[in-house]
Amino acid sequence: MHFQRFWGLAVSLSSLGLVSARLPDGRPHGNIMRPASVPIVNVPSTSVPVTSRNGTVLPPYTTRFWHTWEFYEPGGPIILFTPGEINADAWRKRVLTTRWFTSSTTKWSTIVLEHRFYGLSNPYPDLSVKSLKNVNLPMPGGDSVTPDKAPWVLIGGSYSGTQTKPGLFAAGYASSAVVEAILDFWKYFEPIPVISHVDKTFTGKNPTAIQALKNNFGLGNMTHLDDVAGALRNNLWDWQSLQITSGPGAQFFNFCDALEVKDGQQASATGWGVDHALAAWGNYWRTTYLSICDRTCLGTYDTSLSFWTDTSIDNSNRSWMWIVCNEVGFLQEGAPTTSPTLVTRLVQPPYDLRQCQQMFPAAFPVPPVPNTLATNTKYRGWNVRIQNLFFANGVRDPWRDATVSADGLNVQSTASQPIAVGDGFHCSDLGASAAIDPTIAAVQTKALASMKTWLAAWKPKSNGFPVKTPRSTPAPSTKVSPPVSPKPVNAWFKKVGNL
Repeated sequence: MHFQRFWGLAVSLSSLGLVSARLPDGRPHGNIMRPASVPIVNVPSTSVPVTSRNGTVLPPYTTRFWHTWEFYEPGGPIILFTPGEINADAWRKRVLTTRWFTSSTTKWSTIVLEHRFYGLSNPYPDLSVKSLKNVNLPMPGGDSVTPDKAPWVLIGGSYSGTQTKPGLFAAGYASSAVVEAILDFWKYFEPIPVISHVDKTFTGKNPTAIQALKNNFGLGNMTHLDDVAGALRNNLWDWQSLQITSGPGAQFFNFCDALEVKDGQQASATGWGVDHALAAWGNYWRTTYLSICDRTCLGTYDTSLSFWTDTSIDNSNRSWMWIVCNEVGFLQEGAPTTSPTLVTRLVQPPYDLRQCQQMFPAAFPVPPVPNTLATNTKYRGWNVRIQNLFFANGVRDPWRDATVSADGLNVQSTASQPIAVGDGFHCSDLGASAAIDPTIAAVQTKALASMKTWLAAWKPKSNGFPVKTPRSTPAPSTKVSPPVSPKPVNAWFKKVGNL
C-alpha cells in the first residue's frame, strides 16, 4: 500500500480565510459549505516539471515554501507540512513554531509547502476552467521533493497530509483526515427541533406565516426560501470553529446561550419550547450574522455577482470548489426524512450543485454530480491501508464520519497504521495547545512513539549520494489583482478555532 493511493483527502482544507472576506471565519459567502479545514521569514520557491491530470506538462512556475532548522541535528528527519487549500502564509508561522512535533527532543526540521493552485503557487495566471481542468486530487500536493539522505515525514490535517508518491515518505501523520468522499454529507450536522418548524412553514401555503418567519431573521426581502433556510446553517457551522482552547464568548457558545438561557435561567433538557427558540434564534441572527453578511452575501441565485466570475489567482474557495464539484462532494445538507435533521431539508444536493454550474458554466452546462464512487474506488476511502501512517481523530469533530473513525465503521488500529481518538474537535491534535487535554496529549504521545519506531527502521536508498533536485530561488514579487467584492461561501470556508 502506498501513500499515493491515499490521496490528499487525508489532511487539510486549511483555514481558507480571505483577507477581504465578509465573514469573520474567512468565508466569502454565507450560503456555501464549510471545508474540512485545519484551524488557523523569507519566501523561497522552487520550480519543477509537473504532469497534469490530462498528461500534459504544466508551464514553469514557482511553488512557495518556508523552512526552519531551529532544532535540527544531522541525521534527523524532515517534516513536510502541506496546509492544503489556502494561501500558506496563514500557516507558516503556526507550523514552524509548533513545538510538539518540532521540538528539541525530536531533532527535526520543518518545511511548509504551499499547495499548487492555491495562494501564489499557480502554474497559470488565472483560475479559469481552462486552467483548472489541469488539476485533480493528487495534483495540489508536494511532488516537488525527492527525500533521500534523511527520512521525511508528511504531516497535515483534514485534506492534504498524505499526498505523496509510493515509498517517498518514511511516515505520515493524518489529523482529522477525511478519507471518504461523500456526496451528501448530511451527517455533518446533528438534529434540533426548531428547524422542523422552519421547514414546515416554508413548505406550507401560508404566505403570511412564511413572510413572518423570514422577517424573524431579518431576511424578509429575500426571494428564495432555500437561501433563507440555508443561511441558518451558519450558526451550526460555528461548531467547527471550536477548539479545546475555546472558552466563554466563542460564537457557537453565545448562540447556545441565546437559545438556552431565559431570564437568567438555564433551560432543562427539553428546552424552553419552539416559540422561545425561534424568537431567540431570530434575535441572535439579526444581531450577529445579518450585521456582517447581508442578503447579497446570502443569496445564491444572482449569477451577475463577481463571486461567481472572479478567476484571479489566490482565490482558495474557487480552487477547492472545483475539486468539490468534480470529485469529493461533501455537501452539507438536510438529513433524509428517515433521520432527524439539524438543518433545513430545503437544502439538498441540487442546491449546492447548481452553484457548481454557476461558478464553472464553461465546464458544466448542467449541474454536475461529483464522481465520489470513482474517487473512493481509486483512493480506497475508508478502506485505505497504508504502511507507517498515523491517523489522529477527535470525537467532537463534525467531519468524523468521513474519517476512519466514523460511527459504525470499526477500522482496526494496527502497529503499521495506528488510529488514535481524543476528545478534540477538528485537527485539535495538530496544535501544541492540545496538550492541555490529556486525551489529546495521549494521541500525540502515541504518534511520537510510532514515528520513533518507523524512523529508526528507515534506510537511505542511494547510499547517500547527492540527489539532483531543483535549487531554491527567492520568489519574485507577484502582482495580484485586488480581490473583487467576494460572496460568502458555505461552511467549506469557515476557519477552526485557536490551536
